[in-house]
Amino acid sequence: MPKASRWPWIGMLAVLLLTWFAYLPGLKGGFLFDDYANLPALGALGPIDNGAAFWRYVTSGTADPTGRPLALLSFLVDAHDWPAAPGPFKRTNLLLHLLNGALLALLLRQLGQAWLPGELADEAMRKRAAMRADWAAVLGASFWLLHPLFVSTTLYIVQREAMLPLLWTLAGLLLWLRGRRAFQSGNTRAGTLYMAAGLGGCTVLAVLSKANGVLLPALAFAIEFTFLHQVAPVRPLPGKETRLRFRHLMAVFAGVPSVLVAVYLIYRGWHGLAHDISATRPWTLAQRMLTEPRILVDYLGLLWLPRPFTPGLFNDHIVVSTGLWSPPGTLPAIVAIIALVGAAIVLRKRLPAVALAILFFLVGQAIESSTISLELYFEHRNYLPAVMMFWPLALWLCDVPQGVRAVANRQPPNSLQPETRRRLKASLALVLLAGLAGLTLARTSLWGNTHDQALLWAKLNPASPRAQANAAQAEMNAGNPAGAAARLRPALAAAPEQVQLAFNLVGAECQMGHIRAGTWQAAEEALRTTRNPGSLLEHWFERALKQTEHPACPEMTMAAIGKLLETARTSPRLMSSAGRRQDIYHLQGRIDLMQGRPDEALADFNRALDQQARTTAALQQASLLGAAGYPAEALAHLDHYELVRKQEEAPAAGMPRLHAWVMRHQHYWDRELARLRNTLMADQRAKRADPA
Repeated sequence: MPKASRWPWIGMLAVLLLTWFAYLPGLKGGFLFDDYANLPALGALGPIDNGAAFWRYVTSGTADPTGRPLALLSFLVDAHDWPAAPGPFKRTNLLLHLLNGALLALLLRQLGQAWLPGELADEAMRKRAAMRADWAAVLGASFWLLHPLFVSTTLYIVQREAMLPLLWTLAGLLLWLRGRRAFQSGNTRAGTLYMAAGLGGCTVLAVLSKANGVLLPALAFAIEFTFLHQVAPVRPLPGKETRLRFRHLMAVFAGVPSVLVAVYLIYRGWHGLAHDISATRPWTLAQRMLTEPRILVDYLGLLWLPRPFTPGLFNDHIVVSTGLWSPPGTLPAIVAIIALVGAAIVLRKRLPAVALAILFFLVGQAIESSTISLELYFEHRNYLPAVMMFWPLALWLCDVPQGVRAVANRQPPNSLQPETRRRLKASLALVLLAGLAGLTLARTSLWGNTHDQALLWAKLNPASPRAQANAAQAEMNAGNPAGAAARLRPALAAAPEQVQLAFNLVGAECQMGHIRAGTWQAAEEALRTTRNPGSLLEHWFERALKQTEHPACPEMTMAAIGKLLETARTSPRLMSSAGRRQDIYHLQGRIDLMQGRPDEALADFNRALDQQARTTAALQQASLLGAAGYPAEALAHLDHYELVRKQEEAPAAGMPRLHAWVMRHQHYWDRELARLRNTLMADQRAKRADPA
């Protein structure tokens, strides 16, 4: 391999510094959306300040069967308790983004060096060809690193879960390439070890960060199929079975895992079509599969036509495809994706880098944009699949011929002199980098201002209930409830089943001093017709009950909240979920308790526990009874829990089961129950001794 020049890597360092400064304004931003659902685990069971607390935390994840423990572990770099400041989390994300960019440059360099012809006229030509390949690697990584689309991954704290799989994927591919080179030189033992570490060990680490890390072997196979097998195949060496051994290892470490993933996705598709999907989704799996090609085409548009401002995190307004022409872009998008697959296969011998960029992107989307019933659209899903996207452009700009085994000193015909053409391409590369940096700076400046960001997202997503609710909350926080109410009324009229709009409208009008009768009716209608809103239901009612103690408006009364809760009990969709039934009975118990009815509160708390026997629910409800001055009822509730404890559902396979084992091994819940029971018994004795 030709000796590397330092200049491309000095250029890479400059781009890393440029990226850091382009992202600086965004470090001032706050937490967003799913941050609030995931990061509070840092303090859910107290501060993480000892070994036992550490193991409780890193096994507490529920996303994916693995629970994503490496992602959870990474958050400990920034905080050990909750609440915490967002700045350190965002700074760590940015450092991780820079590291990924540097690893990508190294990966592209390895691929580019593999492309160089084996024989060149002289040493000067060898060095020149190697330098061009290195500049192309740096430029391809820089285009990705500075692309404004990835601001919504880097500055969205919880999407560290999308950044870590790329880190391990890049590391795994680099190790695999090193093993491949060892096979080319005849060192099968070293090659085997590096391939096992890269495609085996790094895949495990990637999966422990997020499930789409399982695609690492398939991505290696895509690189081999479209690129390396064309430009630098592993050839047989005299007296050694290097090629056969390499093929066997590729079958084991890349082929078998890829087939298993494909089989799993097909199974999920069959299961979803045969048995439908979760009631929380407003679409069927067939509709999702028709819709995703449109979304992939839209992703490609965002990648190749970058813009400073995009719809952002809220994409619940996506129009679902219900037929090949409904909406009209469905069939053309399907044809386009099929054409891209065909192009990758056809072009792999003539333009292998282009074929690689296409197939790498499509394989990288396989988990999150196919048959698994995830939400339809998120920008961060492009973070890993797009890493190869701009390398063909970089190769062209750096005058690296893109035909298989093209001779490095052969210039394609052009009316301009070669030197003039190279200068024009260099100027174009600088213009593109400056443009991307400018777009990224504009976008990070918006991400550093949560209020303006919320308003812009609402403007860009007028049909998104999440975007409108988020903007309304920003307006209320800024002291503009009238603006929030004016935003929410038409949005609620267009989507009357959206409880997030109805609840926020109640809050906005109360902040203004008066809740309209029609708003209460709209809230009741939303509760009757909503799909399962998850934890939103309990969280809003809990806040509303606290507000009744010092209401901002006369209509925010216990009776009004109770009426809304009674409406929720009439909703077939809400009452079909054990979790929501538990929330509703728990909230009714809270109302009973606040109204001084301990017997009714105990009955409702027991009823809530009957829906799902959970230790956390028993502890919380018994604590509420005890804090309200009813230790006898609290002890009775703990006794009821002991009766239904055997009905507690077994945790799902994977990390939830391991977490349950950790909790049992530490006797954590037993100690908490015993501690609370002893406190309640002491309170009961004190109350008997001093009835007044």
